[in-house]
Amino acid sequence: MEQVKPVSAGRPADLIVEGGRLVTPDGVRDATVIVRDGRIAELPAPGLPLPPGPRIDARGHYVLPGLIDSHVHFRTPGLEYKEDWDHGSRAALVGGVTTVVDMPNTRPPSLDEAALLAKADLVQGTSWTDYRFHMGADPDRPELLAELDPRIATSAKIFMAGHHTAPVVFRDDEQLRRAFAAAARGGVRLVLHAEDQHVFDLLDADAGIPDSYGQYEPHRPRSGGIVAVAQVIRLVREYGTKAHILHVSSAEEADLLTAAAAEGLPLTFEVTGHHLSFTHDDTTRRGPRTRLSPAIRECRDQKRLWRAVLNGEAATLGSDHAPHTVEEKNRPPAEAPPGLPGVQELATGVWTGLLTRRTHPDEAAAHLARLMGEGPARLFDLPGKGRLEPGADADLALLDPSARWQFSARDVRSLCGWSAYEGWTFTGRFTTTVLAGRVRWDIRTGFTGRPEGRWLRGSARPLEVAR
Repeated sequence: MEQVKPVSAGRPADLIVEGGRLVTPDGVRDATVIVRDGRIAELPAPGLPLPPGPRIDARGHYVLPGLIDSHVHFRTPGLEYKEDWDHGSRAALVGGVTTVVDMPNTRPPSLDEAALLAKADLVQGTSWTDYRFHMGADPDRPELLAELDPRIATSAKIFMAGHHTAPVVFRDDEQLRRAFAAAARGGVRLVLHAEDQHVFDLLDADAGIPDSYGQYEPHRPRSGGIVAVAQVIRLVREYGTKAHILHVSSAEEADLLTAAAAEGLPLTFEVTGHHLSFTHDDTTRRGPRTRLSPAIRECRDQKRLWRAVLNGEAATLGSDHAPHTVEEKNRPPAEAPPGLPGVQELATGVWTGLLTRRTHPDEAAAHLARLMGEGPARLFDLPGKGRLEPGADADLALLDPSARWQFSARDVRSLCGWSAYEGWTFTGRFTTTVLAGRVRWDIRTGFTGRPEGRWLRGSARPLEVAR
């Protein structure tokens, strides 16, 4: 019988990844990845003849699409003493992440197109990953959202509550309405820190500022998030605005958002690795390292967020990678900034949690590919990203699913030099990360080449939207 061959079996490949278990949109299966010109050319089944070319032995590994972290704070411009793009993007690669979407709360903040263009100039040539930016929504100029050029940004961040690095806060209901209306006209997806500042101001006036970490979660309770999410749902229903709620922290918020999505509203939500990994008890015991905004809550909230991950209710997983220096985190409770690094630890931490919950490894791999691949690529207009299929960008993350290892400060790639996960025993470890068909990091040899990550421009605005 004549042997079946791939169409281009004789043409050399730029890279061949063979022997792995591929996590594709059509399911998890054994196959080979053939890369040409920075893209996935073919995914032939095992046993078929392969073209000549350099090879990676992926036996015993899952081959995932390069992961997307759509919620990072790489601190450029103005706060590079906490983090910079060289260190942040290196941390991403070690965690299997090949594309990041960066937040606007820098100094100065990225509140318009000019600020984003200036930021892009600063980042160029310093990133080991591809990248996109969220613009910041300005409460004094919400009309900018109606005219935002999607080649510069397709999404805008709204802070409904303030904290140490929040540049502007939407405190006025009319400003918020104008922002939702303008974003709907411009086809811009709003990403929201959805906690109500008025709720927190009321509690502060009554109870004052806490002086211990055990009091931090009651000081910034779930009621702030529930009130804000309910308001967002009303505005999405009224204006039809696309909205994505970041770092959902409570069971009640997850319930509300799941019900809103079932109604057909264009409303999605993110869960962070931190809210899946820690509880308020950890903050009480360990203090500032797990102080977040929104606060980390109770065990029942953690269980509900895991259910949102496993049931497909959550649309994305994000790290909310927000490093601060050790000196800043060790300030008194009223002064210590919320936030912790996480782009490196996100996928490995979630993988460990999935296996702990007895999720089959194939199913766990599919969850990662959906929540850090297809989901964010769809929401933030990232064609070619997040999918292991012919024609997609050849961004790959090789995961050893059963490696058990202890994470320590020596492993931290972030400039801040610390992690809330120090001392954790992880199951699963990324061993090789490929960007645009080239190995950029390998656990044995380290980083290769130079930081050549690209700014991923959005698609030009359709004529009917531009009008």
